Amino acid sequence: MVRATHFVVSGRVQGVGFRAYVADAARAEGLDGWVKNLPDGSVEIQAEGDLEALRRFEWQVWQGPPLSRVDEVATEDVVPAGATGFRIA
Repeated sequence: MVRATHFVVSGRVQGVGFRAYVADAARAEGLDGWVKNLPDGSVEIQAEGDLEALRRFEWQVWQGPPLSRVDEVATEDVVPAGATGFRIA
């Protein structure tokens, strides 16, 4: 069953390769969706796929790339949008 989670990640998550890291992590887990920077300095993610893959992905989001600092990850379960592939917006 396909699940979807919406994430908003705050901390030092822009200008540190965070979106590329997230896209690589999502693709490695076989997830579909997107990641984009928000004007307030946070990063927004929508990911769809298997529940266990989403849980592993969330752990990776909390880790972030070496130059990042993740302070908070707000999550919300949402209705899958039927995304194909994972893109950086």
